[in-house]
Parts: sequence; structure tokens; C-alpha cells
Amino acid sequence: MNDLSVAIIIVTYNAMPWISKCLESTKPYPVVVVDNASQDETLNYIKTNYPEITLLPQDTNLGFGQANNIGISYALKKGAESVFLLNQDAYLVNDCLENLVSVQKNNPEYGILSPIHLNGKGNLLDKNFSHYVRYDANPYFYSDFVLNIQKKLIYEVPFVNAAGWLLSKKCLETVGGFDPLFFHYGEDDNYCQRANYHGFKVGVVPTTFLKHDRENRKLQKVEKYSKQYLDKLERGYILKYADINIPDGLISLKNEKYRLKKTILKSNLKLRFATANQIKKQLAILDKIKLDIENSRNVNIRKGKHYL
Repeated sequence: MNDLSVAIIIVTYNAMPWISKCLESTKPYPVVVVDNASQDETLNYIKTNYPEITLLPQDTNLGFGQANNIGISYALKKGAESVFLLNQDAYLVNDCLENLVSVQKNNPEYGILSPIHLNGKGNLLDKNFSHYVRYDANPYFYSDFVLNIQKKLIYEVPFVNAAGWLLSKKCLETVGGFDPLFFHYGEDDNYCQRANYHGFKVGVVPTTFLKHDRENRKLQKVEKYSKQYLDKLERGYILKYADINIPDGLISLKNEKYRLKKTILKSNLKLRFATANQIKKQLAILDKIKLDIENSRNVNIRKGKHYL
């Protein structure tokens, strides 16, 4: 990796449909690719066509957060002053990163900066991104565009997903990396919570763009109390109770357990045994995650390069 002030980190897993366009968009910046044990030709393709890229192959799929932590740690050790996290299915547009770096240097309170996310064709806003800049997140974003008011340099938002994040070294050294409590969903939500707790802002720079060539998957109906339902419920519980901005998070978890126990008792008294058994599954989830959440909160309230 060349010794430049910013390094791009890309986590790959079976990335062949996008990797060429993704890597071409990153030039001339140094790139670190952390591969999560791809089963396709991703590794060989990068080795053959992009020998200048630092490639860190893993033996197993570590998930988005932990794989990024490996790349971030490597870049910081090589002297990077900031890192840009880029999804394997996203492409930088023009001088996106140059402008982001310039804005962050002049506004260090923004530990996380994001460009505007377009769809893969670049002719529409990415659907998910449009929710991150909704009126409740920042009332000026859409208003300024519609009313043709001069755009602000940065629009502060509580959250934007990590498909394209510029993270400052100061933010990383204060907040740390992604919490391994999260494997594939919720790690960026949790990181924004932690950045906010430690005094950093999250912002969108409206003069910068990336294309997010994500698959448009239709939402499938999830049957209540199915494994998929319970997995999603567990992720929601972890995200809610691990939020260190809520000082009584563990008390809230305890109260939720008490509420579920009362509901189980009432269901049994009404002979609704099937309902009681299903709610017991929710209670079991809270019992399972309580210690992990407590440990996570104890680590994340402290400043430091945790997980890196």
C-alpha cells in the first residue's frame, strides 16, 4: 500500500459481478481488500489484474464489521490519516473521495462523512439512502434541493449506511472499530451510535457521489416466530440495548424480560400455551444476549481503538 493520507478498504465476498467497476473507480488511491473466503474467482481476479492492491484473504467469512476492522487496522499501521470504507458493489464518481477528504480536514467534528448514494445507473437516489436524509433526519436536505436553495457544505444526519464512509483517524482512535457483537446487520447503526456518544457527527456531503449497484430484493414475508423472525428480533434487541447513548439500557432489558414473563404467565392462565411457548423464545433471546450486551457497553463507553 502506498503511503498516502487516505486508504480505501473494501470487504469482498463473491464479488465478481462488481469488482472490476469498483476497483477501477478507486484509482489512484491505495486500496486494501479484505476477502471473506470468496468461493468464486474474486481473489484470482484481483491478484491477476490489480497486483498493486493489498489483498488480505481470510480463511472464513468474518462478516462485514470484523473484516473491515482488519483492513482499517492495517491501513492505520501504514500511516493512513483516514480510511474510506467502500462496498464491493459501489463505485466512486469522479473526485468524490478527494472532496470528502478536504471537507473532513476542515470539519474534524465529523468523524463520519458520506457521499450521496445513487443507484447503480446513477440516475436516481439509492432507495435506502433516501430514507437516511428524510425530513426527520435533516429537514433541510430535500428542502434545499426542491427550493433551489444554496446547498450546505454538510448535512448532518443520525445515520447513513457504511457503503461509503470516510472515517477520520481521530474518530477511529476514539471510538474504535466495528463491534464484533454484530456480524452482518446493525454494525454501522451501532457505530454511528458510538460515534455520537463520543462527540462525533455523521454527515452527508452533497457535492460528492457514489453509485450503489445493489440488488433490488423484494421484501419477503417473514412468518412470526420462525427462525428468520427470531434472528431479526435478536439483532433488533442487540442494537437497542447496546446503544450507549441510553444510559439505562440494561435496566430497559431487565424490564423487557419482566414484561415478557408477565405475558407468559397471563397466556398460561388463559390456556394459550402455544403463545406462551413462543414468547418464551423471545425471553430466551434476552437471556442469551444479556452478558454480551453488558460487555459491549462496558467497552464502548470508553475511548480507545477497540476491536482494531
